[in-house]
Amino acid sequence: MYIVQGSSALDKYDLKKSHQALKMLLIDRSNEFRIFAQGIGYPINTNNWELIVLNFCLDFVDCFNVMSGENSLDHNQIHKCMTLIRQIARGKSNMTEMTHIENTAYLIAEDFKSIYKRME
Repeated sequence: MYIVQGSSALDKYDLKKSHQALKMLLIDRSNEFRIFAQGIGYPINTNNWELIVLNFCLDFVDCFNVMSGENSLDHNQIHKCMTLIRQIARGKSNMTEMTHIENTAYLIAEDFKSIYKRME
C-alpha cells in the first residue's frame, strides 16, 4: 500500500494554498478521487484519504515525466516509480483497466496544478 513517507510531491507546494486547491478540486472531481482510491485499493473511510490520493497522483505524474525523459533519472526515483506502477497494476486483469487508473491519476494531478496556479 502506498504510504506517504519522507518527501512527498506536495512538498513543492505551499501548504495552505494546496489545501485550498484540493478543496476546490474535490468539488468537481470527488468521483475521480473515489475511483482512483478504489483502483489502488486505498480505503476512503480514513482521515485525509483525499490528500493521500492527490499525493499519489502527483508522484505518478512526476514518475511519468522521469520515465519519458523529461526529467533526470535518479536511482531512488526509479524504485518509487516502479512501486507506484505496481500499486496501480495490482488486481487489474488487463492493460485497459490499468490505463484507466493511470489516466485518472493524470487528470487529478493536472487539474490540481491548474487550480493551484490560478491561485497565485
